[in-house]
Amino acid sequence: MSNELITVIVAALPVSELRGALPLALLSFKIPLARAFLLSVLGNLIPVIPLLLFLQPVSERLRHFRLWSKFFDYLFEHTRRKASLVEKYEALGLVLFVAVPLPITGAWTGCIAASLFKIRFRYALLAISLGVLMAAIIVSTVTIAGNGILFRLFIRQQ
Repeated sequence: MSNELITVIVAALPVSELRGALPLALLSFKIPLARAFLLSVLGNLIPVIPLLLFLQPVSERLRHFRLWSKFFDYLFEHTRRKASLVEKYEALGLVLFVAVPLPITGAWTGCIAASLFKIRFRYALLAISLGVLMAAIIVSTVTIAGNGILFRLFIRQQ
C-alpha cells in the first residue's frame, strides 16, 4: 500500500481524521506539504456525504436493537454536550467546531452535530468542508513549526 493511500485512509478514519493523517504524511512519509494537505483533506471529506445522508435513517433503524440504541444514545448525547457552539450558531458554529483541531471536534462529530441540530445538508456540507480546510491549515502550521522547533532543540543538544 502506498504512503499516499495510507494518508487518505487515516484521514477518513473517525478517530485520527486529518489531525493524525497530516503529521503522519509530513513527518513519517515525507510527503511534500501541498500533496499531504490535499490527501488529508480529501480523505477527511470522504465520509462526510454518506454520514450526512445516512446517519439519521440508519441510526433510527438500528435503535430497534437494544445495544445499538444504547450506543446511539451515548454518541448523540456526548456530541450534544460538546457541540454547544453548533447548537447556538448552527452552520457557522459547525465550521468553528470542525476547524478546532482537538479530539472529538472533527468532521465525523461535525456530521453527528449537523444531524442532531438538523442543519440542512448543503449548509452542513459547506460548513464541514470549510472547517476541515481550516483544521488542515492549523495542523499543517503546528506540525511544521513544531517539527522545526524540535529539530533545532535536537541539533543544539548534540
